[in-house]
Amino acid sequence: MTKELKVSKIQQWLNDQQQMLDRGIVATPTEKYLERFTAANGGSGDFLLMQLAKNYGYQLALDNLQNEL
Repeated sequence: MTKELKVSKIQQWLNDQQQMLDRGIVATPTEKYLERFTAANGGSGDFLLMQLAKNYGYQLALDNLQNEL
């Protein structure tokens, strides 16, 4: 398998993963959304906030991987 083919397959996998994040039960938020949610919820809904933060972190990791390719 050539290097270009490997990179292409990795990029396709990254794209698939990013698309999956927005289709889940808890969609991936933006940083601004997280900031607004945190300010508005006053400490309630911490479980939802934790799930949103996990998805956001995963999105950042995928973005960084894609930028390195």
